[in-house]
Amino acid sequence: MRRWSKDNIWLSRARVEIEGLENIDLSKPQIFVANHSGLHDILSLSAYLPIQFRWIAKKSLFNVPFMGWHMRRSGYIAIDRENPRDAAKSIIEAAGVIHNGINAIAFPEGTRSRTGDLGNFHSGAFSLALRTAVPLVPISLDGSYRVIAPKTLQVNPGTVIRIKIDLPIDLFPYSKGDKRRLMDDVFQIMNRNLAELRGRRQSGEERQDAVFRWIHGVTQRKSESRIQKPEAK
Repeated sequence: MRRWSKDNIWLSRARVEIEGLENIDLSKPQIFVANHSGLHDILSLSAYLPIQFRWIAKKSLFNVPFMGWHMRRSGYIAIDRENPRDAAKSIIEAAGVIHNGINAIAFPEGTRSRTGDLGNFHSGAFSLALRTAVPLVPISLDGSYRVIAPKTLQVNPGTVIRIKIDLPIDLFPYSKGDKRRLMDDVFQIMNRNLAELRGRRQSGEERQDAVFRWIHGVTQRKSESRIQKPEAK
């Protein structure tokens, strides 16, 4: 998975800058929560996190042909959002997986924002974290939504994906009734980090990529040729 993800990032000509790897504990499980704005969030985390982990996903996705079968075979962790009783049962089952030493990653927004802005959180990953009491690690990603333009297959070569892994949150001060407070605290951390990552963007940073320069050069030459072409007499 790591090799396949890196190959796909390379094919799309994206560059990944990641910081905070020292906040990943290699000796015990953690639950990671990350914002989600594009396919390259999944590819980037799969490629550059130095741990084995399982994705947390809504249970309905496991019923999708082919994709759902792969998710089940790969050991993805299902969380039921529709039925409160089944949701509680799925969180208990997921907690058992975490207690067996498995790291897990969730996108608490539940779907891609497509704009890079942080959306509202669903509570499943936070309920799971409070039940397991393992450290919760916020991850912020900026740039993924710009790699492939929304609703198109147009790839923007040279896009920089910036990732910041924040300090693990010790859940000892939180009770099981503090789920909303935990969600709000994590939202504030991730929103602040996203603003910081966006502030690092540089004008024209995509020009460092050779493919971007080639495309830009071709476009420029075609434009110039149209301007210089003499009118027919």
